[in-house]
Amino acid sequence: MKKNLIYNTIYQILILILPLITVPYVSRVLGAEGIGVYSYTYSIAYYFMIIAMLGLNNYGNRTIAKTREDKEKMSKEFCSIYVFQIIMATLMILLYALYVTICVEKYKTIAYIQIIYVISSLFDINWFFFGIEKFKLTITRNTIIKVLSLLLIFIFVKTPEDIRKYTLILSGSMLISNIILFSFLRKYVNFVKVGWKDIIKHFKPNVILFLPVVAVSIYKIMDKIMLGSLSSVAEVGYYENAEKIIQVPISIINALGTVMLPRVSNMISNAQEDNVKKLVKRTMPFVMFITIPMIFGLFCVSGDFATLYFGNGFEKSGVLIKYLSLTIVFLAWGNVIRTQYLIPKEKDRDYVISAVLGAIVNFVINWGLIPKYGAIGASFGTIMAEFVVALYQSIAVKKELELVTYMKDSVKFLVKAIIMFLFIKLIGNYIQGTAKKLVLQIILGSMIYGIMNIKYIYEELGVRKIISKLIGGN
Repeated sequence: MKKNLIYNTIYQILILILPLITVPYVSRVLGAEGIGVYSYTYSIAYYFMIIAMLGLNNYGNRTIAKTREDKEKMSKEFCSIYVFQIIMATLMILLYALYVTICVEKYKTIAYIQIIYVISSLFDINWFFFGIEKFKLTITRNTIIKVLSLLLIFIFVKTPEDIRKYTLILSGSMLISNIILFSFLRKYVNFVKVGWKDIIKHFKPNVILFLPVVAVSIYKIMDKIMLGSLSSVAEVGYYENAEKIIQVPISIINALGTVMLPRVSNMISNAQEDNVKKLVKRTMPFVMFITIPMIFGLFCVSGDFATLYFGNGFEKSGVLIKYLSLTIVFLAWGNVIRTQYLIPKEKDRDYVISAVLGAIVNFVINWGLIPKYGAIGASFGTIMAEFVVALYQSIAVKKELELVTYMKDSVKFLVKAIIMFLFIKLIGNYIQGTAKKLVLQIILGSMIYGIMNIKYIYEELGVRKIISKLIGGN
């Protein structure tokens, strides 16, 4: 499990760092409007993509994890789920093509290219390999494809008119990445004939887990569609870049959730519920240890970072990073509860309700604030949505998990993060030069926070065991 967590954390960071390498370049080449056009058209294609997949990323992962000890049973489950996926994906590809042909007027060419993303959903079987916990396989393949796509962007995207090439490279890399994974499938699955009853039984649980996917997408993706419709594509560009930075700390949390979901699902199927609760009790402090200082760090350096990283004209992205950084703690808290308890225990109703509530809050706030405040209004909607989701999920499990203990454990990290923030903020007043100031603040902040938490790092994160093994030569 530790190896899978390391693999997936590295991958999640890589898939964000690799695009982040291109962001300063692409921001300067395409500008806020070009980035906004890509983000706006992708956001619409994304909805067809998630309908094609329904709730498969969680449902397929969970189902495979529960049956992986029996290859025959697992193979039948895979084949029936995948046939269901083929039907849905084919339907969405046709509907998207029809939508672009009839309904789209602005950015039509880019919208047509985005169909490649929808096609990629036809071949997306990552859920299977996550279910059998073969993370190294998917990570190695995806990393190679991501590196190649990064190189292609630098080679072919040179002017604002190259937005078509940029869209083709990003969408094409996802399609190729999904197709390649099929070459490894035969090793783990026996392809068997399945009947209509085997296929249709997956519809209801998939739809149930699809509802939160749609709801979450309202405050993840709909923000950009509403910004493009109610404000401008430039505002979408500012928001898109700010969100890319916020996704870096979130990626670590997502990596943890992706690894824990199949493991906890398997533990529950083997009647190890006490161990599950112990796992959550250890995971939550770790997640808070990582995310709380990131919020304060981003809040402190976002202004200088946005100007230096994205270039002149993207100062607003720095302001948005400050607002959106507040969502990190709610996302982290909710992710642990959701992936390590609600979904593995099939408490899908609570998961669905929390996500729907978050979507409603986000949509209402966006509708009221975006026309006047643009991307800042969208940021406020996202903050409130994530808070509502985390709050409802906490209420749903308050009798089963030790939430008060988790909160008490988190307070010590909060106090130390505030001390770190005050120190690096003070230091920043005496340092000349934006780049030098930024680097020193990040290094000093990390060192100060690490020193204050040396006992936790040594005792709880396994450093003591590692040192003991090294000294003992084992």
